[in-house]
Amino acid sequence: MEKKLISSGSIFEEEVGYSRAVVVGDFIFMSGCTGFNYETSVISDNVQEQCEQTILNIKNALEKAGASLEDVVQTTFYFAHPSVFNDCKPIFKKHFEHIRPTLTAIGAQLHDDRIKLEIEVTAVNQRTEKSL
Repeated sequence: MEKKLISSGSIFEEEVGYSRAVVVGDFIFMSGCTGFNYETSVISDNVQEQCEQTILNIKNALEKAGASLEDVVQTTFYFAHPSVFNDCKPIFKKHFEHIRPTLTAIGAQLHDDRIKLEIEVTAVNQRTEKSL
């Protein structure tokens, strides 16, 4: 089965050697995204702003894959501190309440102290040629 590699242009992808997302058939597997603005490599210190930017990064990668947030079926949140999850609940709800993907929340030590959360998603593209 053919796979399509999606890049966000993040310097991290090049430095480490990974793809933002990989499309295989109808499935889109997304690497963990953070709140960095990938165009400027800047990240806010505010957790809610990080969450919004993270979801925007996910949305942008999904669009490159021909999909949208509507296609997300699974989410995994990694939080630097338990309180971060509570701070992000309203933002997650704003973007995903009507989509209702699965959600797993994990407390984890993230690789950069500036990063307060990381979100990974899996999506099923329902607009592929097979379903049109």
